[in-house]
Amino acid sequence: MLELIPILFFLVVCLVLMAGYPVALSLTGVSLAFAAAGSLGGVFDTAYISLIPNRIYGLLVNQNLFAVPLFVFMGTMLERSRIAEDLLKNMAIVFCKFPGGLGISVILVGMLLAASTGIVGATVVTMGILSLPTMMKAGYKPSLACGTLCATGTLGQIIPPSICLVLLGEVISNAYQQSQLNAGIFAPDFVSIGDLFAGAIIPGLLLVIAYASYMFVIAWLNPASAPPMLAEEMDEGTSVFGALLKGLFPPVLLMIAVLGSILLGIATPTEAASVGAVGAMILALVKRALNVSVLQSVSIETMRVTSMVYLILVGATIFSSVFRGFGGDVLIEELLTNLPGGVVSATLVVMLLTFILGFILDFIEITFMVVPLVGPILLAMGLDPIWLGVMIAVNLQTSFLTPPFGFSLFYLRSVAPDEIKTSEIYRGVAPFVMMQLALLLLLALQPALATWLPSVL
Repeated sequence: MLELIPILFFLVVCLVLMAGYPVALSLTGVSLAFAAAGSLGGVFDTAYISLIPNRIYGLLVNQNLFAVPLFVFMGTMLERSRIAEDLLKNMAIVFCKFPGGLGISVILVGMLLAASTGIVGATVVTMGILSLPTMMKAGYKPSLACGTLCATGTLGQIIPPSICLVLLGEVISNAYQQSQLNAGIFAPDFVSIGDLFAGAIIPGLLLVIAYASYMFVIAWLNPASAPPMLAEEMDEGTSVFGALLKGLFPPVLLMIAVLGSILLGIATPTEAASVGAVGAMILALVKRALNVSVLQSVSIETMRVTSMVYLILVGATIFSSVFRGFGGDVLIEELLTNLPGGVVSATLVVMLLTFILGFILDFIEITFMVVPLVGPILLAMGLDPIWLGVMIAVNLQTSFLTPPFGFSLFYLRSVAPDEIKTSEIYRGVAPFVMMQLALLLLLALQPALATWLPSVL
């Protein structure tokens, strides 16, 4: 009976989170309550509590995590200084002659915005406010417009350099080292955040190409679903080259500078993130969109998001310590290693659990609650750490998009007009969910899609 305490502990945490209480406080409060009860009952070793301060201090001085506020600042600056809005207008000019040109523009702009922030809620809401009225005015079918925006907002899970991949890369790296130490390898190999960035590039681009191709085909087969923009909606004084020069090249060059410096080993993620933050301010300054008010709002939003992330990290650290104190890590290892089918069955179970948890927990909670517990076990069974990280990212991206509980759907519903029915949003995302499931299957059958580029670099 005592072996079931970790399962009860985990279920209570999930129930408290589903009740709507703040994530960080829920993780901390429930964990300490179980630890106190277990200590009084003689079934919990309080030595695990004494380890918590050192683990929290390790989080606060972790150089890789310093990239989080810098990437958040970069993405928020691109949004608040209206660079994203300007980018959308210019991309519409570039693709106006293509079937579904506006939709393709939205996908590309959403990709850049999602990659620079990596926060699903912020991206979906921003793109919904910027793009949904424009797409509806242009005559786009509501379900197609909503499905495109929801799917585009989740691209930050897999398109580097996003804070989601920074956090996941840090956890996967620690899990890989732990799995090697558990196997008696005291000179372990290392996996960096840059390796995970490189592994995510090809799957991310495949997803963007699939989205854009779907939009093109739908507009070609049924032009009424995705009509071209009207002439009066276009800025006729701007040529295609001018639109590219003004709208696309500056933010793309910024992304290339940030991501390229990481992949080539020129800079660490934190150093590259600082370049991105400064570069975003320079872009805003060049476009005459930077002022004290914008800088203040960007700084406050960065502080808010960073505080949220670090509080969740602290809560997840306390949770994992208490969970291990009850023997939860041993229980999970026994469950996964004893499954018939070996590593294949264990991976399927973990992916299914992660997918279901994606309905009630955000990426950050899952990354720091679940991955540290199951990661070392799966990696010890022979899985490639980069492949596993990319699979988890795509899996959660799919979960956030799947009706009826996907986070992305709720975020768009909050900014969509009342005349757009929730059922239309659900219908619109269905094809994009199928594309992401196809990518998961492709990655499972062809792991080299995630592992080839890191091995080359």
